[in-house]
Amino acid sequence: MDDILRFAGSYWWLIFIVGPIVGGWIGAAAKYSERRRRDRIELERIRRAPVQAVPPAPERGKGKGKGATDDRLEREDRDRQIQRIIADHAEADRRWLDFELDVAKLIDYPLMTDMREPLTQTFHRAKRVADGLKPSEPEELRPPGALERYREAVRDFEVAFEAALREAKRRAQSGFTDAERGRLQSAQRLMALAENEASTAAERQSAYRQARRELDGLIALPEATTHDIERRIAGELLP
Repeated sequence: MDDILRFAGSYWWLIFIVGPIVGGWIGAAAKYSERRRRDRIELERIRRAPVQAVPPAPERGKGKGKGATDDRLEREDRDRQIQRIIADHAEADRRWLDFELDVAKLIDYPLMTDMREPLTQTFHRAKRVADGLKPSEPEELRPPGALERYREAVRDFEVAFEAALREAKRRAQSGFTDAERGRLQSAQRLMALAENEASTAAERQSAYRQARRELDGLIALPEATTHDIERRIAGELLP
């Protein structure tokens, strides 16, 4: 006993080192015991809980709801494709109409209406095919194969138009003599005068008729072009 007291008296400072360690052990042991106690309580609660039957998962692709959903999504996707290709066709028509109803452009690029040119023939042929397949109602493209045929025709129309337009811009009026190009430029000025609302009725009437004479034998204006011009200046033209 005396030896212990003498040791404690000599090494009393060890209490500051050993004390926290021992205290940590004691705290950790207490936490572990508390955790074990809660685990036992939770295990006992699970054992006493009534067993509930788990319904079997439906087999993939067998449910009626899934089949109906797939059909609806497929129909909606096809309807979107139909609307998209109809819009593409309308845009191609608009681009051609910009030429067809603009005499100045037709005079600048006469190849667009020259049916002797293979690219021009291909373009107009593709346009007729696409127009022939264009549905009056989108629902007409729902049967199998209908949308695919129409889409291919519209794409051919777009490609043929681009090819004809590039060639027309490349060649412009190069296929005409100097004298013929002079007549084309004169017709362009006369057409602008005929469409100018600030001009008098007599001036517009005379300009239109002179322009047609200048173009005679050089460019055959499409029927839609002449109809549009004459409609806009109908009040100025004598029968």
